[in-house]
Formats: sequence, structure tokens, C-alpha cells
Amino acid sequence: MEIKKAEFIKGIKGTDDILESDILNIAFYGRSNVGKSSCINAILGRKNLVKSSSKPGKTKEINFFNLNDQMYFVDLPGYGYAKMSQKEREKLRKNILWYIMYSEVKNRINIIVLDAKVGLSDFDKQILHQLLEQKEKVILLFNKIDKLNQKTLSANIKKLKEEISDQIEIVKMSALKQKGTKDFWKILEKN
Repeated sequence: MEIKKAEFIKGIKGTDDILESDILNIAFYGRSNVGKSSCINAILGRKNLVKSSSKPGKTKEINFFNLNDQMYFVDLPGYGYAKMSQKEREKLRKNILWYIMYSEVKNRINIIVLDAKVGLSDFDKQILHQLLEQKEKVILLFNKIDKLNQKTLSANIKKLKEEISDQIEIVKMSALKQKGTKDFWKILEKN
């Protein structure tokens, strides 16, 4: 896909008119510091459209980015950051689950970004289960593949495949090295 326009629209923490739009939402979920923002920047071929930080917990709102006036890339807050208070962590988790279960979004493809070294967390599994229960489209983005040797990467992908449905596509990616972005677009266009 040729990206002619990619711009930040707004960040929300609850109900908003943007959720009632018929525009396709490509929603990115993942633990803190898994590289969601960096993946979005790499996929869009932009350096700093989505603000990223080496410090976890940067994204606190559900951020919407307009892509070619055809779809929204949605960057959800990262979850599981240990230095955040329990109250703040729970608030973020509820906001993410609210977006999945109760928002007005009608047209959505869900991308769960995973660290290739770590795999699925318990909350990743909860999100995945909820999305599949709602019969939504899900793609797993296995990021940071550049940090593993081929043997470990293959073993981690095999383990991941044992934990998930055969219908879920897995994209191997390194946001840092800009690898896997073409594969991502191919799979996204199939869905």
C-alpha cells in the first residue's frame, strides 16, 4: 500500500464520535515496551509519527492515526508495566477491554504485538480470547526477531502456534531493522 497521508487525529480515554465511524480500525495491542509504537512507525514508513519511548508506559490514551483517509491505525496503551501503580494498571486494562467489548467500532482488524523472546502474556491471552469470542480478525505480530538466533526464533514460533488457533496469522517483524513490514501489508490486505 502506498502511504500518501499518515497523521495523528486524537487520543481518547472513553466514548468519542470517532468510534462511530465506519472507517476500518487497525488496532494494535501489546505489553509495555513490546514495540507497538515502533512497529506502527516502521509499517507506515515514518520515523516519529507515533511517539515511542525506551521508558514503558508512554501511551496512556487510545491514539488514532489517519492513513490515506481510508483507515485508522489505533495505538492502544501498553499493559503490564510493573512500575505503574496497581490502580493505573487496572485503569489501562479496563480501557483496553472497553475498546474491545463496548466501543461502537464496527470494522476492526486486531494486531497483538508480541516480543519474540517472551511470547503471549496472560493479558495477551485474555485479549486474544475475547477477540476470537467476538469473531474478530486477529493477526499476531512477533516483534524483535532481530534479538534471537534462528533456532530460538523457530522454537518460540512453534510454541506460539501450539497456543493459538490455526486461523491466526503470525507476522515475524523487526521494527528496529524494518523487517517484515511487506509481509504485514500482504497479510493485512488478505483480511
